[in-house]
Amino acid sequence: MHPNLPKPKLLIHKTKMGFILVLTFMCFLSCVQAKHPSATVSDLAFKNMDFAMNLYRKISSYHDDNIFFSPLSISTSFAALLMGSAGVTLEELLKGLNLEQLERAEQPQLIPQLFQLLHENITGNGSLKLDQGMALFMNRNFVAQKKFEDQIKTFFDADLKTIDFADKKGSIRFINEYIMQKTNGKVTEMISSLDSMTQLMLISTIFFQGAWQMPFNPNFTTSASFYIDNYNVVQVQMMFKEDKFYVMEDVPLGAKVLKLPYQEGVSMLILLPNKGIDYTVIDDEITAEKFLSWVKKLQKTKLEVNLPKFKLAQSYSLHNLLPDMGMASIFSNAANFTRLSKEKAIKVSEVLHKAMIEVDEIGTTAAAATTSGITPFSLPKTFIINRPFFFFIYHEDTNCLLFMGRVIDPTGN
Repeated sequence: MHPNLPKPKLLIHKTKMGFILVLTFMCFLSCVQAKHPSATVSDLAFKNMDFAMNLYRKISSYHDDNIFFSPLSISTSFAALLMGSAGVTLEELLKGLNLEQLERAEQPQLIPQLFQLLHENITGNGSLKLDQGMALFMNRNFVAQKKFEDQIKTFFDADLKTIDFADKKGSIRFINEYIMQKTNGKVTEMISSLDSMTQLMLISTIFFQGAWQMPFNPNFTTSASFYIDNYNVVQVQMMFKEDKFYVMEDVPLGAKVLKLPYQEGVSMLILLPNKGIDYTVIDDEITAEKFLSWVKKLQKTKLEVNLPKFKLAQSYSLHNLLPDMGMASIFSNAANFTRLSKEKAIKVSEVLHKAMIEVDEIGTTAAAATTSGITPFSLPKTFIINRPFFFFIYHEDTNCLLFMGRVIDPTGN
């Protein structure tokens, strides 16, 4: 699905409370900095998170449906694009991605280096199954700047491949096979059509595989009501778990927070508005600062947790959203990608983001549940997720937001 002009596509991502997969791809067709010398991976994660919240608000302003996307996939793709942009295009990307405070004139490679370090921090101990990859497919007559090629290989470990986009069927087959291989066969036929004018395609993938630290027992899953609003109720498969969980309550916001940890340092944070609180009121209050305050104030409490099983598959045309977030020139003839190539009239025609998630009792691998410290004589509190809620999947050590979403109707895809 590529238009006559440059077209980027952002991701396909599939997750199963055991695996999450994101794919991002962009196609290109021909046609103030605060001086803080010690920008860190934590700074980058914080800035990425605020960009994610801004993008979420932009998406939510268009509809009241389910939402799901990968902030890290989108940020990583555009971070690679930063290295090839200049002038107004570079300034717009930095501002739109919320990275302008990390830009250093004397350290032009700082932001790519921080993304590299972030990836190393997340996957450093080798036990977390989070694979990130990037590939740059270039038309056989397209000449990229050598410095850009070297940088995208160095900082994003990108594969560089030459392809004949004039051969549409062959190109589609080649790219789809590459994507299928990189996503362990989970994503097939990412591309169904291709514009012969395409000069460059940038693809990034994220594959997360994990399992709950405390799996839900499928024998306890039952049918239950989920209240979309005062007038709409659907029946869902509601999972149940009694154990000690980390929770907190944001009284001013009117919401409760629950952490559900995966194995190996990744967790899901669920934000559940209180009964009678409209979730749309909370939209404007979700920020990186808020998120970190929730994580900091979590306390371990004995709980009965009820969480619906759900599957989401969402697609977004980001080229319709990003201009309103200050990133407009990349889609116009004013685009400046002179650091990417000396070719004339290079611009982005489309940015498509597709994301999928599946939440179930176990994840991809079985794990033993523990009930240590729970006394059968005191009645635990309840955390019943039977109305619209928000969720965030993040890496705990860096607070890097991998995925975020909003569930209005667990039965709606």
